[in-house]
Amino acid sequence: MNWTLNRAKLGKLLGSLGLCLMFAGVTPGHAASAPGAEASAATAGKYGMVWRIRGEVTASKAGGPARKLREGDPVYVGERVRAAPEAEAVLRTDDAGVVAVRPNTEFVAERFAAEDKPTDGFTVRLLTGSLRMISGWIGQTNKSGQNIVTASATIGIRGTDHEPYVPSTELAKMSSNPEGTYDKVNRGGTSLKVGDNKVDIDPGQVGFARAASKTKDRALLTILLPVLLDKVPSFYVPGEFDTELDRYSANSDQEAKRLLEQKRKSPAAGVAECAPVDIAKTWLGQLDGAIAKGDAQAVIAMFAQDAKVRANVKEKDGKMASVDLTRDELVQSTITAIKGLKDYRQRRIWTDARLTDLAGGTACDSINLRSAVVEQGKQSGKPYRFESLEQFTLVQRNGKWLATKAETTQQ
Repeated sequence: MNWTLNRAKLGKLLGSLGLCLMFAGVTPGHAASAPGAEASAATAGKYGMVWRIRGEVTASKAGGPARKLREGDPVYVGERVRAAPEAEAVLRTDDAGVVAVRPNTEFVAERFAAEDKPTDGFTVRLLTGSLRMISGWIGQTNKSGQNIVTASATIGIRGTDHEPYVPSTELAKMSSNPEGTYDKVNRGGTSLKVGDNKVDIDPGQVGFARAASKTKDRALLTILLPVLLDKVPSFYVPGEFDTELDRYSANSDQEAKRLLEQKRKSPAAGVAECAPVDIAKTWLGQLDGAIAKGDAQAVIAMFAQDAKVRANVKEKDGKMASVDLTRDELVQSTITAIKGLKDYRQRRIWTDARLTDLAGGTACDSINLRSAVVEQGKQSGKPYRFESLEQFTLVQRNGKWLATKAETTQQ
């Protein structure tokens, strides 16, 4: 099919971003996931979202199916995250921290609470592989509440950028290093603990705790004590996203403090001046409300004059096709879509938003918004139901939040 932008096709395109852009008269090639699964994901404790990803990285609950992660996806407490041999991901935690997942890594976030309370904490169990972790405000307000647990040691943090590593048996042999828990500190400091014994690790140092022996000979306890290494093991190599992470790390303490202060100053009701998630939810609520009311002009008014829109749609054969629209084309297709829309219902599974610059800034004038939504209704008399991922760039112009970029992808 020729996907050049001709008016005939745009007339059939559902241009409202509250709808997953699709073609009228074409049944979506992929149905939404079962309501029970959606409800389960929605009620699980979210601790962050995928900020960057390369290759196949999955997340799964115990005994459940694995879901492939994509940029903007939430990650939940209790999920086992696995990265394939050539895959990497960067997760942004809800306290402004970072968990960078290296290739061949498996870990589980066992606990996460970031409510600016004494009970705040973040516990990660690293099963195998390596992470790069940049602590958020939990690492500043409750250092004892943030830990990385492995089979042979526990790593405590002191507000830091560090890289815990549990090499596989094969990697340990290949690199001529013993099996166990390693931790390399880039900034700040950590402590590597085995029982009541610990060693403090400063920037540029690597701590090591040997894997516990199968024997119970107490004479071996001495060699199991955590130590500092003379050099960095060869298996420590930078990840694909480390250049960005280096920039973020340089300002992460200030960013975490700023967001924590923002949280503390946020009013109990209404939208805080610089609370991206609140702003995003308010904006989406207005968009969804306008669609439900059939108010095409209200929908159009939420997009800037220079707005660019992309729809990624599944055809009957399962292949993805993309269509780009200008705002004028969006206007025409929105009017067409609203006229033919009946019995429209939708439910947002999750919504997340961040200031456009990862390193943060003091100006609250540009937000990246992601939201997953399930929708159903009748378009031109034909029923549909599907799930989509919506992504918007919102900017503040003359005191009003407008979308300058929008993309929707049928799941």
